Formats: sequence, C-alpha cells, structure tokens
Amino acid sequence: MSESICIEAKGILFDMDGVLVSSIGSVVRCWRRWAEMYDVPNAEIYEVPHGMRATEIIKTLRPDIDMEEGIRVIEDMEMADLADLTVLSGVKALLESLPQERWAIVTSATRRLLLGRLNAAGLPVPERIISGDMVVRGKPDPEPYRRGAELLGFRPEECVVVEDAPSGVGAGKAAGCRVLGVLGTHSLEELAEADWVVSSLEGLVVATDASGLELRFVPVG
Repeated sequence: MSESICIEAKGILFDMDGVLVSSIGSVVRCWRRWAEMYDVPNAEIYEVPHGMRATEIIKTLRPDIDMEEGIRVIEDMEMADLADLTVLSGVKALLESLPQERWAIVTSATRRLLLGRLNAAGLPVPERIISGDMVVRGKPDPEPYRRGAELLGFRPEECVVVEDAPSGVGAGKAAGCRVLGVLGTHSLEELAEADWVVSSLEGLVVATDASGLELRFVPVG
C-alpha cells in the first residue's frame, strides 16, 4: 500500500469535467446527436475525445461547416442536458475549504458551459477561470495552464494541476506545472505522464497558511 505524501504549492489549477464533476453521459449523448445532425458517419457510436475543446472536435468531424454555428449548437445541447451531472467524491468540501485566491478552474469547456455545470452541481464558482473560449490554443498546448498560473499570480512551477485526461496532463507538464492525475475517465497507464495519480479527490487534504498550500494524499501505482 502506498504511503501518504505531502507537497507544497502556491496554487491549484483544476480541470473541471472528470475532476470536479462528471457529465460524461451528457457529453456522449450530445456529441452523438450533433454528429447525426451534421451527417457524420457512424454518429451513433461516435467516441468523444475527452479533454478537447469543441473547436478541435468540430475541425476533425466537419471542418467545412461554420465554426460559430457548430459550437453554438453543441453548447446549447449540453446546457440543456445537465440532468445526470454528478459531483465527484470529495470535491465540494475540498473547494469550499480553499481560499479563493489560491485556486482556479482551467477547462476546455466554454465559459457559459462551465458556469452552467458548476451552478447545476451546486459547486462554488471561482473568481479565476480559464475556459476553452478564452485561449488561442487548447489542451494539450500549455497555454491554458500557463494562463491559469498567471491569473493566480504564481509561476507555473508553483502550481499543481489536477487532471483526469492525458491531453490535460500533457498541457500541465508542458506549462511547467506539477500534475496530480485523477482516475476515472482514463487508466493509470494513460496518466503515466502525471507526477502522481490518486483514485479520487476524496483523500486529498489541503492545509493553508500564509506561505501557501500543503497538499497531502495517498498516490496509487
């Protein structure tokens, strides 16, 4: 059995879907409906690439359509399909324990969808957000997490990224952050690039003092 470890950081940068909430049912349903609407072959079995912005997904499926319209359609679908949204273990208590100036959400979702999911889940909305429509290049590019660290006023190496997808882990590492992977949407092997991996955030304990944060958790693997 792994032993508990303790690391220090100035700030935490959370991905949203698969880390704070699970909306996988909605995502799959909506993208398959979208694919059928836009005549994508085998739409009914389309496998959504997790952690990728809608912009990139649409470019791979239908690069010929109007991008703004395509994004608006999928965003409207996902905003209307929040019924089975689930808050993941340990998340609510963890977020409520963190000082607002010490954390941010960095997500591939649009700002509108981010706020819709957080409100539907009853989770606190951070003062600092980097959404998919606020960056030029999405994950796995380092831009989102570099911007997130800058928003907190810290260097990337002073921040810990919390991610569930290989693209997000890669983005965090490329930005210069340390990365805590969370199992759920991907396997331990797929998250191998992360510095540590935990089974959930339920066992993550964060203590705060004037100098920053102390994160304690039991890694897996």
